[in-house]
Amino acid sequence: MRLLQTNHCGLRRAARGFTLVEVAMSMAMFGMVIEGALLGYVKFTQQAEWNAHALSAQSLASQGAEQARAAKWNPSQWPQGVGPGLSDELGTTNYQQVCALDVFMDGHPMTVTNFVQVNQVSNNPPLREIRSDCVWSFMGRGPFTNSVILMRAADQ
Repeated sequence: MRLLQTNHCGLRRAARGFTLVEVAMSMAMFGMVIEGALLGYVKFTQQAEWNAHALSAQSLASQGAEQARAAKWNPSQWPQGVGPGLSDELGTTNYQQVCALDVFMDGHPMTVTNFVQVNQVSNNPPLREIRSDCVWSFMGRGPFTNSVILMRAADQ
């Protein structure tokens, strides 16, 4: 059955449908739009996960620096020396901690390494630099490093 349409002049002509080429082109364009939306969603999700890992690593770097900052250091106290109960519980040192991030990767906690360095900046006035670097990787990329640097005076 052939459909007939009347145009504005009153003449009848056959109604035309879409050709196979037009249908194929529209399907290809629709596929590209859907693919772009899906790839954008995947990229957005990966970026959100990376941000969560970076924020958690920054928190661990801050935690390492604050642990070193909390150590007792009073150069005017007697007996002098480095160790528990003495005037300096930390000294100028380097140490590392292996921790787990609060964010899970594939259902497993991701381990990171936190490097803490304590350096003497000056003796008069007594001043130390505390640096904490949290090193981590994400999806086989990296290493990434989050750092916290603090200055600490004696007995503070």
